[in-house]
This record gives sequence, structure tokens and C-alpha cells, in this order.
Amino acid sequence: MAEILQKDGTWAFDGDALRLTPGRDKGVSLLRGTLGELVVPLEALAGISFERGRRAGRLRLRLRDGADPLLLATGGRLAEPHDPYRLVVEPDRYGVAEYLVDEVRTALTLDRVPADPVDAYLLPGPAVPLSVAAGDGKVSFDGEHVQLEWNWKAEEAKTSVGTRTLALADIVGVEWWPSLRLQNGFLRFTVRGAPAKVPPKYDPNAVELWGFRKDPLMALVAAAVQARLPHPAAVRAEPAPLVAPAADDGDHDVLLRRLRELGDLHRSGVLTDEEFTRAKRAVLDRM
Repeated sequence: MAEILQKDGTWAFDGDALRLTPGRDKGVSLLRGTLGELVVPLEALAGISFERGRRAGRLRLRLRDGADPLLLATGGRLAEPHDPYRLVVEPDRYGVAEYLVDEVRTALTLDRVPADPVDAYLLPGPAVPLSVAAGDGKVSFDGEHVQLEWNWKAEEAKTSVGTRTLALADIVGVEWWPSLRLQNGFLRFTVRGAPAKVPPKYDPNAVELWGFRKDPLMALVAAAVQARLPHPAAVRAEPAPLVAPAADDGDHDVLLRRLRELGDLHRSGVLTDEEFTRAKRAVLDRM
């Protein structure tokens, strides 16, 4: 067991996983405190580093791309105070931090953990139900539905629509952006069949954020939804649907021959039940 305790938090490594617990110091961000303890399996790690500094050092974890829905939903846009994968280390604990780094790196080498991207989440994302009020609205997520409620600061384009309830099955994407200088941030849900994107200020599927204290908590909602959507890498890896070869609409002989070929492929185990059903339906639609 390798462990380092700091005002900023505690990191403990047992050989199989790193347990990251945020500190209770007033300098710990609201997002990290709300997110709570994270258990990062060794297989989710791409690396670990420690940087010495005059006044304080930094322990940093690097996760494999696609392993964490929080990092995926925020796209690297979490500012350092809100990043759960960094720890401020006081100078008198530099040796302990370096020992922790050596232990984790040794385990990664012995277990031959690759650093390449993954096609499935290795962390579960924030717990639900979850509800956050910030900017011009309040967003709640129970694991199956997202509800958006507007406050008095919202534009008429949103308030005239009223409270929105989005089924998870209708959500195809989620993105969170922080406020930067004079540019407002937002939490936006991409909904199947919705019109082209409009500015978050007028989009009934988005909450506009103005840079206040609770804004980063919207990233937790984004991560909780992201964790329950199909993994982007898995979606990209799906094979193209099997379709009938090009033929004239009246050429039934070709289509019938294709059906027999599909049946042979299914019986021989080349096509799964789902692939066979999908391909057969495409041929029948042609007929």
C-alpha cells in the first residue's frame, strides 16, 4: 500500500487501483467535493507523474482515452482546481509522492497495461440521481430522463417551451463548456430529431452558464449522462449494415438468390441472428 495524505486530498494505491479522496480544505473545489471519492482501476491508467515546485508540487494521473465519461464529456476543458486527477503536494511530502509514482509505474509495467484508447468506460461516472441549478436553469438526471427547468433569467425561447423532459434513449450526445473570459459556457444535449443547433441562450435543450461558482457542477450531469450513452469508440467500431447488392427493383431472382446466401451464412454461423435479421429485412424492403 502506497498512500499520500494532503490537505488537498488523499491518494492510496493498493496494487490494483488508485483511490482518490478529495480533501476537506476550503481550497478544494465544489466539483471535486461533490464528485467524492474515485476508484481508478489500474487498467484505466495511461501514466502518472509528479512535478516539483517551489511552494507546492503536483501529482497528476493520465487516463487512457475513453476510460472516464467525465473526461470524455468535458473534453479536457476542466480547469486545474476542478480536475480530480491532480493533487497538490506540500514540499515536505515530495518523497512520498515520488514513492507513489514509482509504485504505480512498476505495477503498470508488471501488469503490461497498454496506454492506448479503450472502447468501453472503465469508470462508472457520477452517481444518480443528480440535480444542479446554475446559469439560466436547473438540470436533473435520474438515470433514464433528463429534466430541464428554467428560471427567471432564461430567454422567452426557453420559458415558452416550459419544463423539458428528455428520455435518455432520445439523447445522442452531451457537451459541457466552461465560461471563458467574455464567452458564456453551456451544457447542451443533442437530441435525436431536433433542429440544427442554435445558440445555448435560446436552445431549449441547453443551459447557458455565466461563470458562477456552481457552473462546474453541470459537468457532473454531463458525465452522468455520457456514462449511460453508447461509448463513442464502440459506435464507430460497429460494422456497416449488410444490404442487398445493387439490382433493378424488378429483378426478384437476384434478391431471392441473396436471401438464400444470407440463410446459408446464418446457418454456418458467419452471421449472428441480429445481423441476419437486419440484412434480410433490407432485402425484403427492396422486393
